Amino acid sequence: MTAAITVDARLPVRRRPVLVIAGAAFLALVVLAAAFAPLLAPYAPDAVDLSASLVGTGGDHPLGTDASGQDLLSRVLYGARTSLIAPLALLAIAALLGVTLGTVAAWRGGWVDTLVSRVTDVMYAFPGLLFVVLIIAVFGAGITTSVLGLGLAFAPTIAKYTRSVALTERAKPYVDAYRVQGMGGVRICVRHLVPNLARSIVGYLVVLFGEALMSLATLSYLGFGSQPPSSDWGLMVQEGQAAIVQGALLPALVPGTAIAAVVVAFNVVGVWAADRLGARR
Repeated sequence: MTAAITVDARLPVRRRPVLVIAGAAFLALVVLAAAFAPLLAPYAPDAVDLSASLVGTGGDHPLGTDASGQDLLSRVLYGARTSLIAPLALLAIAALLGVTLGTVAAWRGGWVDTLVSRVTDVMYAFPGLLFVVLIIAVFGAGITTSVLGLGLAFAPTIAKYTRSVALTERAKPYVDAYRVQGMGGVRICVRHLVPNLARSIVGYLVVLFGEALMSLATLSYLGFGSQPPSSDWGLMVQEGQAAIVQGALLPALVPGTAIAAVVVAFNVVGVWAADRLGARR
């Protein structure tokens, strides 16, 4: 009995890392701030006050103002909405396409698997942002075009990952058991195979969220994504860049810091979540 108690006492206890707790708490605050932006923001995000142009931090403007006198705190709070919702929409589109292609390739095999693999390899060889820029050149700039374009660019990555986990899942005995019962392939995939992959896929998508946010911010910074007078964080960095020459760092530093902090937090939480959910990079 004593030996058993000693062994049990030495068993490792899996605890949630402090960085993960801090990252999750920070992301929760960001989401709440975005949801309640109309209540928390001291000014309207598009309120212009040229008399307060490039004002530093103070009581009236806690994070200062930009060249147009717009309050940076208000713009960052409202901009969090676009900066968080757009990556979710992007990943939803990419997941819909990627999971479908990856599952079909793994289930059908043969020439279908080969065709999907070759298509995804070609997409990998083509830089994602350049692909999106070509789409924007045809359909015009804007956040909608950017989300759709990046959704297509992210789809091959998710398709490859889904195919790899679906091949493992497809080889399990329960799939053959359902086949023996006369269940069709589409029904097995929709009702059993894909739901069993959900944990791994969701974990992988959480890891990709930070990359999606950064990609959209990059497009907005380059002028291809959100357009003025949007408070998108990437666009705010681009608009605040000119003020650096005048010695005002806050218009670019505040949204840039917000992007970096959210991306890092999502990466920390995402890697931990992917590990717990069984996702493999």
